[in-house]
Amino acid sequence: MHELSVTDSLLKLAIQHATAAKAARVTELHLVVGQLSSIVDDSVQFYWDMISQGTICEGARLNFRRVAATMSCLDCSTTYTLNGELSACPQCQSERVIIKSGEEFYLDSIEVETDHDLEKASV
Repeated sequence: MHELSVTDSLLKLAIQHATAAKAARVTELHLVVGQLSSIVDDSVQFYWDMISQGTICEGARLNFRRVAATMSCLDCSTTYTLNGELSACPQCQSERVIIKSGEEFYLDSIEVETDHDLEKASV
């Protein structure tokens, strides 16, 4: 259920930036989600559809870009991508590894329409 609080923060951030840009409405959000982040796309979308109602973000499309988990072995310096669950180094079998990527969750960009865009579209 942590997706609700994450989605609420995402909505507040989108509204803040859209308001600063004098946007009439937000049309798309581009999110980056790491393989290990435990964020479930469908849950974020579900909560987004619910809590964005009545805001300038209502109806905005969420685009999820998944980032693979990349590990680095502290013993042999091998860097590898996880194919599933956490695993030992494929080169030396060491479990002394660090996560290089895959824990990300952030808003990469927002697409908006301004009143000027809406005027041009209705002409």
